[in-house]
Amino acid sequence: MADLIRMSEATALALHTMAVVASREQPTSTALVAETLRASEAHLSKVLQQLVRSGLLLSKRGPSGGYTLAKPASEVRLLDVYEALEGPFRTDGCLFAEPVCRQMACILGDLVERLRSEALDHLRSTSLSDIAHERRR
Repeated sequence: MADLIRMSEATALALHTMAVVASREQPTSTALVAETLRASEAHLSKVLQQLVRSGLLLSKRGPSGGYTLAKPASEVRLLDVYEALEGPFRTDGCLFAEPVCRQMACILGDLVERLRSEALDHLRSTSLSDIAHERRR
């Protein structure tokens, strides 16, 4: 059976990592992010590579290197980060990968579709700058 809203630990780490990087003016090191999020540097490195490959982060090597956003925080939506790791957000109303109810009403009514729709709306409408603003409050 599929997840209601698929969110791997790597995706959760990516979302939080992007918030940390967005909150800093200087390039951010893997070590600093790992310490801030209490994450394994090895696991974080893999997530950072995916974020760089997807065009969300820039990476610079060397003593003054680290990670920076590839575009302004106001232009990066949480959905961009989510989909960089998980792929397209699922919006249908079935918990199964292949629907089994066939022409019967879902036993959960429209609950699954409503929850997924609400989550998608949040991810689509929230930018990294929105998060940075909330964190400063």
